[in-house]
Amino acid sequence: MRVSAVIILLFVLLPVLSFAQSQLSTKSKKAAEYYYQADNFRVRGQYTMAAELLEKAIEKDDKFHEAYFRLATIYKAKGELNEAEKLLLHAEELTQGQNAGVSFEQGELYLLKGEYEKAITYIDRYLSFGPKNSRRIEEAKKIKADANFALENMDLAAELNPQPLSDTVNAFVMQYFPVVTVDQQSMIFTRRLGTSMADDEDLVISSKNEEGRWGKPVSLSENINSEGNEGTCTISADGRTLIFTSCYGRPGYGSCDLYISKKTGDEWSKPVNLGAKVNSSAWESQPSLSSDGRTLYFISNRGGGIGGRDIYVSRLDENNQWTTPENLGRGVNTQGDEVSPFIHPNNVTLYFASNGLTGFGGFDIFYSERENDEWSTPKNLGYPINTSEDQVSLFITSDGKKGYYSHEVNNNPKQKGRIYEFNVPESVRVKYSTSYVSGKVFHAETKEPLKADIELFDLKEAQREGLVSSDSVTGSYLMVLTEGSEYALYVNKEGYLFESLSFEYELNADLEPVNIDIYLKPIKSGARAVLNNIFFEFDSFELQQKSKTELNKLVRFLKQNTSVKMEIGGHTDNTGSEAYNMDLSLKRAKAVYDYLIAEGISKSQLTYKGYGQTTPAYPNDSDLHKKFNRRIEFRVLD
Repeated sequence: MRVSAVIILLFVLLPVLSFAQSQLSTKSKKAAEYYYQADNFRVRGQYTMAAELLEKAIEKDDKFHEAYFRLATIYKAKGELNEAEKLLLHAEELTQGQNAGVSFEQGELYLLKGEYEKAITYIDRYLSFGPKNSRRIEEAKKIKADANFALENMDLAAELNPQPLSDTVNAFVMQYFPVVTVDQQSMIFTRRLGTSMADDEDLVISSKNEEGRWGKPVSLSENINSEGNEGTCTISADGRTLIFTSCYGRPGYGSCDLYISKKTGDEWSKPVNLGAKVNSSAWESQPSLSSDGRTLYFISNRGGGIGGRDIYVSRLDENNQWTTPENLGRGVNTQGDEVSPFIHPNNVTLYFASNGLTGFGGFDIFYSERENDEWSTPKNLGYPINTSEDQVSLFITSDGKKGYYSHEVNNNPKQKGRIYEFNVPESVRVKYSTSYVSGKVFHAETKEPLKADIELFDLKEAQREGLVSSDSVTGSYLMVLTEGSEYALYVNKEGYLFESLSFEYELNADLEPVNIDIYLKPIKSGARAVLNNIFFEFDSFELQQKSKTELNKLVRFLKQNTSVKMEIGGHTDNTGSEAYNMDLSLKRAKAVYDYLIAEGISKSQLTYKGYGQTTPAYPNDSDLHKKFNRRIEFRVLD
């Protein structure tokens, strides 16, 4: 699962050991000259020229151990670890194992190769020299901690059996950072036509056909892809809000900025910079949106952070403006680098890569879960998802069952990066999986599509969990439901009665996706709607606590529409006597009426009535139909 420093825009930090000419082991002035010339190229990342000069230095003096050492660090930076190992072993032999710098590099090299016992041996040797560089000592301790952690946790292996997607999808030299829509029917990823930063990057989309196979990737949109580079992206659950990274190709505030585009019908809007609150003069990239598109996680190396690159979060406020980003804090961010955040559609589980936490070496994937706005201590996702190589760019589907990642190889110049798919072991699946409700919103009379606001409330917590809008052209909407609670879903539009839907999604409920079309009724005499989230105790008119979400929703509606006069009607099924049911329905309607009056609604705006079992919505021929008949309705009066 290695993704190169080029892809993830991480700088390789090579060891810098300063040798004055009198300290070099060579007596050849020409070898020393080549060595110093090589270092000038090396620090600028011009590895090919540096390596050629170091080879010349070694030709002049084949006992020049500093030249072997420096050449080894170049090969290590390029990912050619076996060649780097040979050179370091030769440097070790020349110095008779008495060079601290060589021992440190060997320890780090063997950690990268996953040879953890060797890594510990060489780091212990490095520390035995009594080094004084405090930063390098901390790095050595981190290498040893990672190696010990790996040795202790290799038994966590599960059979992932990752498989590359077909050549239809993996059609380019490089493809990476895949994101999959909640319905798992489309995948968006970045494709690059070559391996250098100068090669064009665009966002492409692949969709599944009727047989469930991924189709040929095509450009996401001419409005989005440009002559510049379009990098890592994220998409909201309904597939209508896209945020992506663009570097240098568009007007911005820093080296890389985040841009947003909205989809209306089949058309993506021209991207807009997210603005100076989110973007800075530093580097912003690798965005991840919450399912409703209103919370944004991203990476920045701006000043004032905890480490080099940290995870930040910004939210859309009630005026649909992005708030000033907040650092996610020391519970997640470290003094190292955090990259590639991915917030699962459940809006609880955050995946990210870090090289500052103890793991298997390099960047590992970790996850943290949000509880009461606090993030739990990150947990390593374990082997073999994490290995000694860098792991980044993990994507987990909404149901938690499949994972996608990009893997880069160094031995295939025609295709350096491919996208893989694997089945997520149950032991590391998300605690809360998700499903969704989708459909279209229409005018109840004309059947024309409507743009409406859709709100999702957690009835247990009495708080809003999501807010999306239906498409103004098609009326389409999608809202994610996370297992573990009961939900009220409200469809609202000014001038219309709101519609109320109810969903029970307890843990392990295995709720299948639901498709429901909504027909909004204009506010006029006789219009009525069912309050599906009003709950009473059994055979009682006592309101349950979880009814308050819906009651308060009705309060807000009436305060926004003070000219509307409304009847609260109580209804029952046919269980019991007609007289009893009439009395119970009247008392339940009055309980709702009393709540509204207590919340400041004028008595002149309200009345209530009990209908008992006289006006069933469905035949009383099943438990489900009887449940639907036990209801509270509100009806607009003349």
